[in-house]
Amino acid sequence: MSLSSLAISNHHRASISALRRRHLAVPRPPSPDHFSSSVHFPTAVGAKPHGPSRKSLRRCILGSGGGALAQDAGATAAVLAGAYSLVFTFDKLTQRNLIQQSLSRKLVHILSGLLFMASWPIFSNSMAARYFASLVPLTNCLRLVVNGFSLATDEGLVKSVTREGNPQELLRGPLYYVLILILCAIVYWRESPTGVISLAMMCGGDGIADIIGRRFGSQKLPYNRKKSWAGSVSMFICGCVISMGMLHYFSSLGYFQLDWTMTLQRVALISLVATVVESLPITEVLDDNISVPLSSMLMAFWSFGY
Repeated sequence: MSLSSLAISNHHRASISALRRRHLAVPRPPSPDHFSSSVHFPTAVGAKPHGPSRKSLRRCILGSGGGALAQDAGATAAVLAGAYSLVFTFDKLTQRNLIQQSLSRKLVHILSGLLFMASWPIFSNSMAARYFASLVPLTNCLRLVVNGFSLATDEGLVKSVTREGNPQELLRGPLYYVLILILCAIVYWRESPTGVISLAMMCGGDGIADIIGRRFGSQKLPYNRKKSWAGSVSMFICGCVISMGMLHYFSSLGYFQLDWTMTLQRVALISLVATVVESLPITEVLDDNISVPLSSMLMAFWSFGY
């Protein structure tokens, strides 16, 4: 064999061996850079994630909570200012003899509770919203206690919410009134018809019954000479109308959905029971600002179940 033939043969065998090694070799795994540029695997424990950092998530959460806090604080300040303005307005009207003190007291009784309840939707959806809202009647509660014990003197407050101008009256009906507001705001809030109906009957039904009864109440009830047919009938009708109106208000905002035919029947029954309770001769033992809302609350909870 010539030298040239031997060289060609050796070169041929080397080429075959190289091809054989290439096909039989174990594939090498792709580099980490390849994976990082194409496929994203779960981050290993302790490694820094590729998504938003914990610090940025914390800022996002705090920012959302801060928005709700600011909204609730602003709503509380606005409602509190409105409550003071309402009392101040009727106090001035009474001082100028543009309205009788008894009428002024009842209008404050009617409007303050209903407007407070109507303000609930301006608060946020946070869990703390109901507690922020309850700060408004709580502030008024403290004012009543301070002035009721004569630790301070607020003649405008006394004239606006008492019958005879005696500061000690603040510790009875008016105090019970704001305590019921606090109870309904914290326990029932805007997701339950029970609290809405209770406040509507206490503020609207009972308040209007007193106004109508004083003016047109010549025909007294046979079992209570301090109450009249006109007052009781007006309480029943106005209690129904105001309750249905407030229920429709909250329902239209999406807080609950009701069957209106059944709701009207239930509200009429609740209003009837509250009217009968209000007409009973038990005022000296149990104030109307306790008996009316509590009886309405029990009946509403029995009727609606929440």
